[in-house]
Amino acid sequence: MQASEFTRAVAAAMSIASSLGLTADDAVVLHNSNKLALRLLPCDVLARVAPVAQQVAQFELELAQRLAETGSPVAALEPRVEPRVYERDGFAVTLWTFYEPATPGEVPPADYAHALGRLHDGMRKLDVPTPHFTDRVEEAQQLVASRDRTPELADADRELLGGTLRSLRRSIGERGGAEQVLHGEPHPGNLLSTKSGLLFIDFETCCRGPVEFDLAHAPDEVGEHYPGADQGLLRECRILMLAMVTMWRWDRDDQLPDGRRLAAEWLGQIRAALDRDGLDIHG
Repeated sequence: MQASEFTRAVAAAMSIASSLGLTADDAVVLHNSNKLALRLLPCDVLARVAPVAQQVAQFELELAQRLAETGSPVAALEPRVEPRVYERDGFAVTLWTFYEPATPGEVPPADYAHALGRLHDGMRKLDVPTPHFTDRVEEAQQLVASRDRTPELADADRELLGGTLRSLRRSIGERGGAEQVLHGEPHPGNLLSTKSGLLFIDFETCCRGPVEFDLAHAPDEVGEHYPGADQGLLRECRILMLAMVTMWRWDRDDQLPDGRRLAAEWLGQIRAALDRDGLDIHG
């Protein structure tokens, strides 16, 4: 979130919480990108804040509620207030349960895979309209084509990313595998280790596609423990995912700290992966 919006966004979240009878004298920033995540104290509530024009909070809220009803491993909404989207000063705010981390360190890959499998089981029971994963690929391809939006991207790197996105999008689609509703970005930052077990958060990127597209966002070892995962498809999805997030880092409006350095590092990883797997992106 831009610095010009940050102070107003925090004030909006604290004001809404206070108006609902939750004591919010302080706010600790947990994450700041396109959406702001705040821990409100002393009421100990997680507030997620985004500009009204950019948010998909209603969809995310309803999806989380329906997944909770299926027993899926998802974070709960704040039980002390009505579960809805609150708006103030141009911001949309949703209030969630705050979970203290249960254990430090990385989640064991087998546990991660089991939790993601349970989430996918719950998502298979839902009939909700979602974008296809290729719609997200298309967003990255539009950035490749727009020099105005990605002025710092070198021509050779633009060609590499464009070819990778185009080739793997086609290759994955031609496999014709099973598809279902997915989290969209179940990376470690969206997985909480709590006393209630592993719980997923942040469903704004929910889409439809093969489960391997979700697995591509998890650490490599997780895919080895996920029953029935197509390892060849997973390798392609990992490179596709890396090309997508690399392209987003070159967006002139990208707000991720240190994004350009990460983008340069990931370009090297993409080249290495293409060479290792013998993939031709020029065909």
